Amino acid sequence: MTKPSILLAFACALTMSVKAQLGGQSAFHVLDIPSSARVSALGGTYPALMDDDLNLGIFNPALLNASMSKQVALSYLPYFDGIQLGFGSYAHHFDSIRTTFSGTVQFLDYGTFDRTDETGAELGTFHAGEYVFQVGAAHPIDSLFSVGANVKFITSQLAGYNSTAWALDLGGVFAKPIKGITIAVLLRNIGYQTSSYTDQREELPFNAELGITYKFRHAPFRLGLVYENIQQWDLSYDDPVQQATIDPTTGETIIKKTTFGQKLTYHLVPSAEVVFGRYFMARLGFNFRRRHELQVEGKPGIAGLSFGLGLRVSKFHLSYGFAKYHLAGISNTITLSTHFSDFKRKAG
Repeated sequence: MTKPSILLAFACALTMSVKAQLGGQSAFHVLDIPSSARVSALGGTYPALMDDDLNLGIFNPALLNASMSKQVALSYLPYFDGIQLGFGSYAHHFDSIRTTFSGTVQFLDYGTFDRTDETGAELGTFHAGEYVFQVGAAHPIDSLFSVGANVKFITSQLAGYNSTAWALDLGGVFAKPIKGITIAVLLRNIGYQTSSYTDQREELPFNAELGITYKFRHAPFRLGLVYENIQQWDLSYDDPVQQATIDPTTGETIIKKTTFGQKLTYHLVPSAEVVFGRYFMARLGFNFRRRHELQVEGKPGIAGLSFGLGLRVSKFHLSYGFAKYHLAGISNTITLSTHFSDFKRKAG
């Protein structure tokens, strides 16, 4: 078998025993929020690109490599309605064992709320937030194939109550730079909720992904395509408000059925990067499922579209990502990264 075939078989084997999920049926969706401006700009997922960007290694641990060593990355996202979210990561490579490690801390601050009793009397305030602590590692099997894993501890706090979980990401990457192609399989959020707000345990937002990117040899373009949620074919759901209409002639109810093509596109996230040398990048992505689920009837706008820029200034790499979720909500992510080793070389 070729290495790309092994990657696909690896994904299928591990997803066969995983229970299918739809949105709203699992806990800790903080794990689904893009970890950096670059990932956000490229549609919210980007598991298949082997370069020196630590933010990609946070998302898919198999992408961690020696070029990320001693790199620190910080991301900030002022989310909807005053919610604040941030990431802080560091990577280090150990030549003796040919392995790259990363550590990440993520916070999601929902803010402060008024506490009241059943009559509406004020009793003070309370705080709500979620936190993710992640350790990752990657090891190259040979010059083409790498594997990696993330271990995550997640905790959610709400007015003195607490919920916790453990999760695991498993990734495999086949990269052949001379051909400009990278293929990756990623299994995200395999885990278990160890404590919950109620007596019932909830599932984590598991997602199996297959991604591919292709960089043209003589043109500054990199194209990407991700197939999300391999573990479940039909991602549609019953929505009587959206699907049921009345035939004006017969008065009969018409139920709109989801076609094969629509079901297929709900899995796809295409993207593109324009690489203007080492110092400037423009990015574009489109999330079909996000558009389908969040667009407003009659006013779809650009829901599902995302774009961004990457700029290297001196020893720093600054990225911006814009993502349109729905008519009333957008996402703006800012990421700053640098290599500590760059400062040491200058000092030397």
